[in-house]
Amino acid sequence: MLPVYLASASPRRERLLNQLGIPFSILVRPVEESLSEGLSFGRQAEVLAERKAKAAAREVSEGLVIGADTIVVCRGRILGKPAGTEDAEKMLSFLQGKEHDVYTGLAVLQKPSLRMVTAHARTKVKFKPLTPEQIRRYAATGEPLDKAGAYAIQGLGAVLIESIEGCYFNVVGLPLALLAEILLEFGVDVLEMGRKLVGAGSVPFNH
Repeated sequence: MLPVYLASASPRRERLLNQLGIPFSILVRPVEESLSEGLSFGRQAEVLAERKAKAAAREVSEGLVIGADTIVVCRGRILGKPAGTEDAEKMLSFLQGKEHDVYTGLAVLQKPSLRMVTAHARTKVKFKPLTPEQIRRYAATGEPLDKAGAYAIQGLGAVLIESIEGCYFNVVGLPLALLAEILLEFGVDVLEMGRKLVGAGSVPFNH
């Protein structure tokens, strides 16, 4: 199998990719994050994922490079990572009691062929109604500060969520089922690899 590279510094994406049992390396390069107007939210996430994959792929001669980007959208407004605790409180106040969408764009680029497959997943998330005190206490934990939308569904932020519709892993930052479908297009059968690893008593790893 070709070497696999994850073009993301997110420890959450690293942990999720480890679940698939695919050996991989982290390879991150800076990208331009400004976007043209008129793109759908899903396409915006895809374009950023493509840029990440292409930037990292310049550093390798062969392999599969995975780019991913997640955006949170509520009532037409994109919520990025908060600038600080006060900003996190404002985002959470905006989200509380409402439904919002989480999009993750995926791009897998093969070197040296330069073939790339891009797609995105969308999950609807509904927040519970929250009091100002609940919002303040959650923001004060520091957990929201490096998360788009100012919450972590896989962490303490789980207590803020009333319901989700769609892929849970997409909200964390890496829709695993969609990624497995894309990898299959490049001849990487995640289920077959998992079967062999379990049979051999191996464990997933990355370096």
